[in-house]
Amino acid sequence: MEQAHSLLLNEDACSRLGEHQRAEFVFEWLRFLKKLLPVADRADVKQNQKRLVEQLTTILTGSPGSSTRWLLAHCLALLYRVGDSFTSSLTVDRCNDIIRCKDDSPSFLPTRLAAVACLGAMYEQLGRLLISSFKETVANLLKALKGAESQGRYEIMLCIEKILKGLGVSAVPCHRDIYKATRACLTDRSMAVRCAAAKCLLELQREAVFLWSTELENVASLCYRAFEGSNYDVRVAVSRLLGTLLASSLEPKQAIAPRPGSRRSCLEEVMELVSSGFLRGCAGFLRASGDLLKGTNSVSRDVRVGITQACVVFISTLGGAWLEAHFSCLLSLLMELVSHTRATQSPVDAVCCRRCVSFILRASVGSLLGEKAQIAAAKEICQAISKQKRAIDIALCEGNVETRVSNTDVAASQHVLVCALLELGSVLQDLGSSAAPLLHDASTGMLDTVISVLLHPNVSARLAAAWCLRCVAIAIPAQVAVLLDRCSERLNALKSCPEAVAGYSAAIAALLGAVQHCPLGIPHIKGKVVMGLAEDLLRSASQNSRISIQRTQGGWLLLSALMTLGPTVVEHHLPRMLLLWKCAFPQSVKELDSELRRGDSFTWQVTLEGRSGALCAMKNLVVHCRELLTDDVICRVLPLLSCAVALLTQLPSLVKSYGNQLKNAVTIFRLRVYEILALLPPKTYEECFDTLLKQLLNDLTGPENMACAELSLLPTLCHNQDLALLGPALQDMDQQYIEEQLHGGSIGGTLEYDPFTIFEKAQEVPAPLPPPAALTAAAVQLFGVIFPHLTIQQRAQVLEQFCECVRLLKGARQQTVQVHATAAFCCTLKGLALGHETLGPEEVQKPGLSLLLGALESSNALLRCVAAEGLARLAQVLNEPNFTVSLSLMSFDKLKTARDAVTRTGHSLALGCLYRYMGGISSPQHLSACVGVLFTLSQDNTSPEVQMWSLHSLSMVVDLAGPLYRSHIDASLTLVLRLLLLTPHTHVEVQQSLGRCLNALITSLGPDLQGEGAGVCAVRTSCLVGCAVMQDSPDCLVQAQAITCLQQLHMFSPRHVNLASLVPSLCVNLCSLYLSLRRAVVACLRQLAQRETVEVSEHAVALVKELPRRDNTQLDVTIKEVGLEGALFSLLDRESDPRLRQDIKDTLVHMMSSAAESELAHWLKLCKDVLSASSDSAVITLVETNQEEDTDDSSAFHAKREHSGPFNSLRWSTRVFAVECVCRIIVQCESGDPAHFDMVLAQEQRLHESTDFLVLHLADLVRMAFMAATDHSEQLRLAGLQMLLVIIRKFASVTEPEFPGHVIVEQYQAIVGAALRPAFSVDAPPDVTAKACQVCSAWITSGVVSDLRDLRRVHQLLASSLVKVQGGRDVLNPFYNESTFTMETLAVLKAWAEVYIVAVQTTRQKESPAVWHQEQQQEQCEDHGTAETAGAGLLKLVQGDLATLSRLWLAALQDHALLTLPPTYASQLPATGGSFYTAETVEQVRQHYCFAWAPILHATALWLNSTEFIMVDEGPANLSRPVTPTSMGQSTTLASIKSPEDVSTERLHLILGISVEFLCSPHSQNQMENITSCLRALQALLDVPWPRSKVGNDQALSVELLSVLHRLIVTRESPGVQLAVLELVRQVVCAAQEHVREKRHSAEVDDGAAEKETVPEFGEGRDTGGLVPGKSLVFGALELCLCILVRKLPQLSPRLAGSPTGQGGLPWSLSVSDCRLVTSALGILSELPSICSPEGSVSVLPTVLYLLLGVLKELVRGFVAANRGILVSGALQALRNVLSCPMSRAEKSRAAWVELLRSALSTLLECWDTDKMEPVVDEETLLTALTIFLLSASAEVITVEPLLSLCVCKFQASLESKDPMLLSRSYQLLASVFQGPTAVAGPFIQALGRQLVGYLQQVEKNRPQTAAELQAVQDGVGAMEALVLAAEETHRSQLVTILLPILVSFLLDENTLASAPAASRSLHESALRDLMRIGPQHSAVFKTLMASAPHMKARLEAAIKGNQESVSAKATPPQVSGKHIPSIQLKTNFL
Repeated sequence: MEQAHSLLLNEDACSRLGEHQRAEFVFEWLRFLKKLLPVADRADVKQNQKRLVEQLTTILTGSPGSSTRWLLAHCLALLYRVGDSFTSSLTVDRCNDIIRCKDDSPSFLPTRLAAVACLGAMYEQLGRLLISSFKETVANLLKALKGAESQGRYEIMLCIEKILKGLGVSAVPCHRDIYKATRACLTDRSMAVRCAAAKCLLELQREAVFLWSTELENVASLCYRAFEGSNYDVRVAVSRLLGTLLASSLEPKQAIAPRPGSRRSCLEEVMELVSSGFLRGCAGFLRASGDLLKGTNSVSRDVRVGITQACVVFISTLGGAWLEAHFSCLLSLLMELVSHTRATQSPVDAVCCRRCVSFILRASVGSLLGEKAQIAAAKEICQAISKQKRAIDIALCEGNVETRVSNTDVAASQHVLVCALLELGSVLQDLGSSAAPLLHDASTGMLDTVISVLLHPNVSARLAAAWCLRCVAIAIPAQVAVLLDRCSERLNALKSCPEAVAGYSAAIAALLGAVQHCPLGIPHIKGKVVMGLAEDLLRSASQNSRISIQRTQGGWLLLSALMTLGPTVVEHHLPRMLLLWKCAFPQSVKELDSELRRGDSFTWQVTLEGRSGALCAMKNLVVHCRELLTDDVICRVLPLLSCAVALLTQLPSLVKSYGNQLKNAVTIFRLRVYEILALLPPKTYEECFDTLLKQLLNDLTGPENMACAELSLLPTLCHNQDLALLGPALQDMDQQYIEEQLHGGSIGGTLEYDPFTIFEKAQEVPAPLPPPAALTAAAVQLFGVIFPHLTIQQRAQVLEQFCECVRLLKGARQQTVQVHATAAFCCTLKGLALGHETLGPEEVQKPGLSLLLGALESSNALLRCVAAEGLARLAQVLNEPNFTVSLSLMSFDKLKTARDAVTRTGHSLALGCLYRYMGGISSPQHLSACVGVLFTLSQDNTSPEVQMWSLHSLSMVVDLAGPLYRSHIDASLTLVLRLLLLTPHTHVEVQQSLGRCLNALITSLGPDLQGEGAGVCAVRTSCLVGCAVMQDSPDCLVQAQAITCLQQLHMFSPRHVNLASLVPSLCVNLCSLYLSLRRAVVACLRQLAQRETVEVSEHAVALVKELPRRDNTQLDVTIKEVGLEGALFSLLDRESDPRLRQDIKDTLVHMMSSAAESELAHWLKLCKDVLSASSDSAVITLVETNQEEDTDDSSAFHAKREHSGPFNSLRWSTRVFAVECVCRIIVQCESGDPAHFDMVLAQEQRLHESTDFLVLHLADLVRMAFMAATDHSEQLRLAGLQMLLVIIRKFASVTEPEFPGHVIVEQYQAIVGAALRPAFSVDAPPDVTAKACQVCSAWITSGVVSDLRDLRRVHQLLASSLVKVQGGRDVLNPFYNESTFTMETLAVLKAWAEVYIVAVQTTRQKESPAVWHQEQQQEQCEDHGTAETAGAGLLKLVQGDLATLSRLWLAALQDHALLTLPPTYASQLPATGGSFYTAETVEQVRQHYCFAWAPILHATALWLNSTEFIMVDEGPANLSRPVTPTSMGQSTTLASIKSPEDVSTERLHLILGISVEFLCSPHSQNQMENITSCLRALQALLDVPWPRSKVGNDQALSVELLSVLHRLIVTRESPGVQLAVLELVRQVVCAAQEHVREKRHSAEVDDGAAEKETVPEFGEGRDTGGLVPGKSLVFGALELCLCILVRKLPQLSPRLAGSPTGQGGLPWSLSVSDCRLVTSALGILSELPSICSPEGSVSVLPTVLYLLLGVLKELVRGFVAANRGILVSGALQALRNVLSCPMSRAEKSRAAWVELLRSALSTLLECWDTDKMEPVVDEETLLTALTIFLLSASAEVITVEPLLSLCVCKFQASLESKDPMLLSRSYQLLASVFQGPTAVAGPFIQALGRQLVGYLQQVEKNRPQTAAELQAVQDGVGAMEALVLAAEETHRSQLVTILLPILVSFLLDENTLASAPAASRSLHESALRDLMRIGPQHSAVFKTLMASAPHMKARLEAAIKGNQESVSAKATPPQVSGKHIPSIQLKTNFL
């Protein structure tokens, strides 16, 4: 293929290829030429032009395929445009000659079509350059058109369209001729020709004014005829033409000057034209008049659907502004249309017509209008409803018979009302809570208007009004309870009016259904009200026969709707429900028989209605309250169902007796029976199987029900892949709402068919099928449920009966029965497969297979698809390889012999489906056979249908074969590519199947496509060529397939997909008319955005700059202004398809995550523009005002209305997404450059480089949050508050560089206050208030505002909420569920708790800043004062409410504790609920308590810490009921008064219980904040003596707590959590220590001094010394500490010592937090012996010493490379604690301790002995540890040999060290030893004294040169002084005599002093100070020595004299003239 990439065609290479490869080679060359020509050198092109033209002409005459000819035409035209155009006329003449040629052979046809295509392309590109030959060409084409076949007509139409496009106004002379020719093509039998003709006329109307003026009616009539028998593509194309013409006639384009004869139409005339087509169709005069005489309506449904789509195009073309201005007029005209009698002659027609008008309204109002305009439109719709209802009311009230309204008028009014009400409901749902102003507008009276329609005499209007009320409730949830009350009152008041009963009961049911969409719910009492109403209606139904049916239906409708409220509501009413069901049915079959003998038609109608309603209520119980369906309930319901099944057999006789008036009631009853039975376990009603089977067989095969609901039955049983064979799927169409009218035959769903669907959860209006069709669907479902439970004999009989019925029947009835039987069997097979059950032996399999094979050869394509899926399921169920092989062989045989398309399509599909559920194809032989057969079928040019099905099957075979298919890849690609190049564009269905094949092949190749081998490159090129062919297709579905294939290629081999060509093609199709294409485009963009966001954006913008388009430039403008991402936001706002919307959001999120930081300003501006584009187009502008402190924050802000940004009137959902995007950007920046949150850093970097940072846009961020938080939409308010919360949390610590000591967010405090204030208003929803509380606490605790006066504004909001909370449950919100009170209350309490926690912490920071800084590490000094002020102020703010808060917190905690009890303790829950929840809302409130309890727990613990558990009478808290069942000890009744001790104990156990339960619970994986809160709460408790004593006294509690903490250490890696755990363990050990100490002290006092030896018995271990695991506190603490130590220092464990983690050869580095953890663990270890008895201490001591010395050993061997200081000091302190433990001196344990300590000392001494492989030990630390041993352990441990000698040796060795640092430390430690006990010090003095003196005497000769050496000498002197002090008085003078000469020897003479080094001078000065200090202390010795040594005396005197002179010199400094100049000059110039 590389040889094809040249300017000229490589003819040599081309000639060497076979025919098929040559076509591919030529196509690839043409593709390359198309890209090359625009960028090639023009001179080079001209030079080769002649040869190029020849080559292209050769290809033209070589019968090119359809795709090649279009590409060829484009290249030829491009060549003339880029090169010389002089010879273009010759090519035009040549093409005309080819077209004129009389050769009609099939082989010449491709050449003629290529010539036509070339003409079109050349005229389009060259335009007026070819004007001279234009008329001749057009005449030639029009002449050829007359005799052309369909492909020729198609190409000629497209050619003429391009000619018109190229010539523009110059083509006017031929307009009429073209118009005449195109008229015929617009009604052509070929659908592709019709589409092409529509496109041609669409181009013609740009210049041909007559089309939308004088000829408008004729063209409209022509379009109506084109709609007749059309397909979806034709309807889209023709509706676009008609809509554009109608729009042009109304508002001609400004660019076109008025022509003679042209005139503007008015809207009424245009709509009259539309109405005539809609009502009368396209019939001629004679036919129309005949229909009028017959009274029939012959307008086909596809005409009406087409006209509907044209109306939508018409309105969309005129635009939103026009619609807004003319909506009133348009609405009235549409209402006239829907009320016309010709439009609604039959119920089916009425449904279709209503749907059409509803679609027009939805597509215009829903898509084109912004929120403000939608509100205005809703008002217009209200007025229309009101007007219509008034007219009916007046007419009904008139007494005069002549003026009384007729049934026809009522019917007409009902259709108007249905359309208007449904559209009003849809508008309200779109608006959401933004519709609130509409409801409160008294002039409109919307609610009154809608409610008035509930009394309409017609059921459709009543149900539409009820649905509209449901939409009101969903939009504004606060209205649900209000409307329920209102409707309940009216229902009670108008119980005697049939319409009122029916209307209001439907409204209440609809409102109950709305609750499923309202998270805030409704008050629980409403369920009781509805239950009462329903019971009342059912009881009174028999009192008045006039309204019996309405009351019965209304009662059961209410009960069915009640079930949707869920089990929490229904369980309270279930006993009454069971009673009502019991009353609705006879008690036995006998009673049923007696019923049959009495009664009349009306009685039976009421009875059947009641029983149907009862069964529906049962069904809804099963659906919505499955957990209430206990065995007991089923047992009580089953007898009733048995009676219902028994009644089924009697229904035919009832219909026979009482006529067809019972037929509908009978059908509905049977439907309800089937529905409920299908949901229950079949085993429960086995005894009814025989009866049911007879009924089901009768319904599926009998003559009574012949409603063939194939489109409601079969698609669900089809595989999604196979549905593609049946054309565009309904779910892939924007027009699904009306298009499904054409797919459903005569069946159209509407609400009045089944009013019981009004409360279903769906957002769209339910469209239940007519009862007969619904009955068939239910029968099929029930058959599938019970068939697996039949006996083998029954199964065989049933299937044989199905086969027999199909065989015996003929015609339409046979097809109906076949559909029903096949559907039922396939449903059965699906159920068997999913349940892993078997079908049965051969006698069952044979009839089943026969049934499926018959369906596989049916003429119904959908049935064939279902049969193929059924065969796949059959193979899955049987799971026998032989059976599957026999099926495939049978299909092979059929395909070899059969010649009809039906058989070949069915069996080819069966081959592809057969292994679908068998794990794929595993046999190469079978695969080869399948591929061979399907290859042959796919090349059958005579039948495009066979090609399509076989290629689809081949794509499935490729998928199922997986890697096994690799051997067939090349052949398959060749086939697919050849067919793509040859298949005419008129056969788009074949191209779609080819696209699926190509996609499957790409998936099969997978990552192998990345390879670089020759074979892989060829395959990859073939795939790309195939994609290119499909991209050039005119069919949107084929283009969508191309995009999907390219997306797959990009996933596997991204660098081989050219984004420069792919992205523009995607952007062009973003606004396609086809939903499936838009989905494919966005899905592809979503994938591209994950990898190449920047490139995608650049290519999109480049496309718009290069490609000016005439149509739909809105998208281009958007991309120009705000890039592709802006266009996606616009698209998101317009789209309603959920899948597409999600893909758009994902694409934007991916683009944002890749490019947000690099293009921060662009993204933030984009989101701001989206947010600003509200209905008012308002931009919030801050106005600075001098406001006093008490001024309302909101007065500082005004909305300045101005148009801003490229977006206009975006919906609230789009703006919510924009806010979420901003939050994502903030979070994303957090992990980026630190300058995003540092103003100083950002400003510095901004100066040096053009980067952007988030902090620089803070003002915009705050304004966006404010705009969102104060919007009408509640969802947007929630999003705005969340954004404000994110901003506060992320920017609270960012300092303001211009105002030191302040933070940057501080300047926005007024905005924050103003944003929060509306959320605390009376009418604010609870979820908004709860979110605002969260923001309040974040703002107050952030420390942003230090001034209490400023802080008080936000504080007042929280305080007001607290007052509301104190009101308790007596003042519950009447609009929402009681759980919302809990949510709001807990949000308030949590906010206060967070404020209190921060207040206490900042106060403690002030009191002990050192500790606080140690904990908080990152606190800055300059902020300390602010924090102090803020902390003290915060505490002052909270202090006033603390009494109330503490009680509320305790109440909330006890509620939470009760709710976390396991289900087995549910009986212990209070019957009336807790403090803040009711018994009915237990399940709903759990989540709110889970969200709030942790901070409340922490705050409560801090409060108890501050009061130290001292009870203070703080007055009663204003709760609506006692705080808890036990009242937390604060009940005022005498019987339950508790002592303060009991109350405190309860509180302690409450907090301990909640904390331990949470820390144990498995659901706490990621709740690190809650874990931290628990730990801090427990720490706060154990800081107080009283709880500490409680914990210390209760060893079981302490052990349990340690066990939980141990688990936490193991499962949580967070250093903060682990440190907190260890601190808590320390506190527990401390509590135990205090307890033991107290017991010992009390024992001492009690026993007296004589028996003190018995005192130390207290403590763990007692007399035996045993520590029991699980019961021992010491053992638990040891386990926990060991866990920490071994995890941080694995070398401590003998098991891990040799492992890679234990000893890797490298230094074992620990972080600071690790060091702290180890230190803390060692500290705990060192305290453990003190809480043991003497024997116990002996048990635990070896472990403690082993671990301590192990850590020391690791430290001194250098395995800890960093942060040693913390660890060393901690380890040494722990060692000191152990050695000084009282147990070491206790009588019973002393000997054992001595032995163990000696062993430990021996181990320590061994640490000096190192191997050569090990690093050098840290002698300094070892000496320190040794010294601690010498000083802290008892003398008998040390003074034993050889330990003492070894200790002395270690010191001797260190004193001989050359390292001055070690020497210095050695002398310091030696000084300590000398001062120690005499028994220890004596040997050291004797051994080391001489060495010490010797060292000091050598100093005179080797004076210190460095500071370290100087320090060593000074420490040596210190040791010598210690030695002097340690000596006895008698020997001390001798030692002083040694010391003084040494000191004198350190002195320098006067001459040497000046030049001596600094260290030597310092030694001189130090020695002189020591002499002057020691001399007077030992004056006698001093004098004697001086007298005996004159040279020493002289030396000393000289030194003293020199020192005095230097002191006097320093005392008199030189005089400085002038003022004293400070050393630090203040900077005063800051510029």
